[in-house]
Amino acid sequence: MSKKMSHLDSIPSTPGKFKMEKSAYVHNRLRWHSSLAKLTFWSFMFMGMILIFFFRSPSSNPLPQDPSRRSLRTYNWGGPAWEKRVRSSARIRSRNGISVLVTGAAGFVGTHVSAALKRRGDGVLGLDNFNDYYDPSLKRARQAFLERSGVFIVEGDINDSALLRKLFEVVAFTHVMHLAAQAGVRYAMENPGSYVHSNIAGFVSLLEICKSANPQPAIVWASSSSVYGLNTKVPFSEKDRTDQPASLYAATKKAGEEIAHTYNHIYGLSLTGLRFFTVYGPWGRPDMAYFFFTRDILKGKSIPIFEAANHGTVARDFTYIDDIVKGCLGALDTAEKSTGSGGKKKGPAQLRVYNLGNTWPVPVSDLVSILERLLKVNAKRKLMKLPRNGDVPFTHANISLAQRELGYKPTICRVV
Repeated sequence: MSKKMSHLDSIPSTPGKFKMEKSAYVHNRLRWHSSLAKLTFWSFMFMGMILIFFFRSPSSNPLPQDPSRRSLRTYNWGGPAWEKRVRSSARIRSRNGISVLVTGAAGFVGTHVSAALKRRGDGVLGLDNFNDYYDPSLKRARQAFLERSGVFIVEGDINDSALLRKLFEVVAFTHVMHLAAQAGVRYAMENPGSYVHSNIAGFVSLLEICKSANPQPAIVWASSSSVYGLNTKVPFSEKDRTDQPASLYAATKKAGEEIAHTYNHIYGLSLTGLRFFTVYGPWGRPDMAYFFFTRDILKGKSIPIFEAANHGTVARDFTYIDDIVKGCLGALDTAEKSTGSGGKKKGPAQLRVYNLGNTWPVPVSDLVSILERLLKVNAKRKLMKLPRNGDVPFTHANISLAQRELGYKPTICRVV
C-alpha cells in the first residue's frame, strides 16, 4: 500500500505541468533496475525448481491413484540382447509362415493362439502388461508355458507408443493378432476407466502404429458377442443391429468396430473383427462362471442361478478354446494385405467381422448340473433375478458366415 501511495504522490494534480527532477529520474531508474534484477533472479529460481521436478518425476509413470491406468508402467525394454530375443521369437520357421505380433499374449485366448501359431512354424512375438484384473500368477504361468514353446512375451502396455514403434522397427510383422483388452461385463461398473483405457485408447494406439508401418500389417482383433446387447433376434447374425449395448464393456467393443471401420477407410488397413461367444477351456479366466461355480460348490457355498424376466432361461453359447483358436488362425490365413503405405491409403482394403461361437446355447442351470455330476457334489442353488449389471439373458451365434469364408466348424458341439 505504501509503494502505491508513494507512486501516486509523484503524479501532479494538473496534467501537463509536471517536470521531473533529475535526481528523481535517477532514483526511479535505479529502483527499476533493482526490481528487474530481483524478477530475473526469482524467474531463474522458479525455472530451476520446475526442471528439478521434471527430471525427478518418471515421465511414463501414471498417477498411482488412477486405477484406469494402473497397467501403464515403466518396463525394461530395449538393448541388443532384448532385440535379439524379439527377432528370434518372431522368426518365421516354415515356408509359407507369417510373422505375428500377439497382444494380450499372456491372456487366456492369447496363450492358446500364440502356442498354435508357434507349433505350425509361424513367427510369434507376444505383448502383455500382466495387469491385476485377476491373479497375475496365472498369467505368469502361461508366460512360462509359452517361453518353453519359444514364444517371448514383451512386458509392456499397448498405450506405450514408443514401445510399439520399437517393436515394428525390430520386426516387420506381416500380421497383428490383437487380443489385449479389459475383459468382464460386471467389472465395468467398478472401474469404467480401465475399459476406455484398454479397449478404446489402446486399440487406437495400436492402429496408429500399424497405419504408419511399412509395410502395414493385416490386423485380426477380438470383438465380442456382447455387441449384440439387447438384441432379441436369435441366433445372432453379423447383419443384426448392434447399437443397443447392455454394458460399458459391450459399448467399448462396439466402439472398436467403428474405429476399425474408420482406420480401414482412411488408411487402408486390413481389419478383421472376431465376435467371441463365451470361451471356455484349459488356462481359462478365473472370473468365468464355470470356475467360480466349481470353487463355491466345493466350498459348500450357495451359487446364484439367474433367471430372466418372467422366469426365463439364462443361457450362453459356450465355445471351446480349441475351436476359437481355429477361427483365429483361419482369420489370419485369409486376411488380405493392407493397402496403405506410410499412413496413406492406396486402394480399398479388406474389412470383415465374424461370429465365432458354438451354436448350442446351454442354460446356466444345466451347466451347474454338469458340474454337480463331475464333482459328485450337490450345489446349493439360489435362484435370483438377472441383475441390471450388463449381463444379457441369452447368446446364440449364427456362424454360417465364418463357416463359409474361414472354414470355421466347431468340433466340440456341446458342453457335456
